[in-house]
Amino acid sequence: MYKRILDHINTAILLFNRDLVLTYINTAGEILLADSAHHLIDQTAHDLFKSSDPALLTNLKQCLSMEEPLVERSLSLNRITQSLMINLSVTPMFQGHQVSDVLLELQQVDNHLRISKEERLLTQQNTARLLVRGLAHEIKNPLGGLRGAAQLLDLELEDVELREYTRIIIAESDRLQNLMDKMLGPNKLPNKKPMNIHEVLERIRQLVQAEASGTLTIKHDYDPSIPLIQGDKDQLIQALLNIARNAAQATDCKGKVIFKTRIHRHITIGRKLYKLAAKVDIIDDGPGIDTDMINQIFYPMITGRAEGTGLGLSIAQSLINQHNGLIECNSEPGNTVFSIFLPIEPLPLNNLGDR
Repeated sequence: MYKRILDHINTAILLFNRDLVLTYINTAGEILLADSAHHLIDQTAHDLFKSSDPALLTNLKQCLSMEEPLVERSLSLNRITQSLMINLSVTPMFQGHQVSDVLLELQQVDNHLRISKEERLLTQQNTARLLVRGLAHEIKNPLGGLRGAAQLLDLELEDVELREYTRIIIAESDRLQNLMDKMLGPNKLPNKKPMNIHEVLERIRQLVQAEASGTLTIKHDYDPSIPLIQGDKDQLIQALLNIARNAAQATDCKGKVIFKTRIHRHITIGRKLYKLAAKVDIIDDGPGIDTDMINQIFYPMITGRAEGTGLGLSIAQSLINQHNGLIECNSEPGNTVFSIFLPIEPLPLNNLGDR
């Protein structure tokens, strides 16, 4: 019974024997260490934490020798793919008058920071989107009148050269109209159906590869265990294609882009906790994004390219938000990662047979 309880709490629980060999780990611990209990149990604390902050192992040994609980904050826990900031609590477990086991509790500090960052990001994006939509509506009304007047004038003019000017006005009005429509963002709710995210990514890979005129290399690293997700295939293609095109353009179509998928467990998006989410990483080896711009790239009209409109990432974020998901970005020279989180929600009963 106690194992069932421990598997449903968010704190990582690890139990070591006197030789500091792991004998138990709960589900939150598996998630934190990004490995399965089957592989982790029977490993020594030294093997588990040898690349992490030395204080982790030191506290375990001191707890065992001093037979007293210890608490430490802001330690670095290194995993294969990333480093996390954690707080720890170590408690000796007694059998009679002797310590028989050591209980280690780990809490991820930057998880709380990430949730706060996500909430701030979503609020900023929603505010910016409302302002831009209002501005676009205000521009569209006089723009329609301007185009209509140019059309009437074009019908009245007999001079071919003068009519050329009215046609330029009409063409530019149409271009601005198209820009305003993009600024307004998606105007229909997603038609969600069970779908395979890898089919979407393969379609995008074909499109980007066909568009690239250079020697762009696109590789994939897919997790085949990801189940079907509920999504609008066309909208997800549009969203992820915008990001993939940006990645290709960042390398000048001469570098490498990687599509990577993984399952994430117990993830919070917009104050809602999801048991499972599909994480799609689109990675490029371009020059990276300036630190003063990285917090603004999802705002409309923000772009680092002279020929860009600054709408691609804003539209992508809107479409992913409509799927209850989120896009994050981390960038350094040679490694820019756009991470798309899409919740995996239970499929309707009538669709279970499609899997």
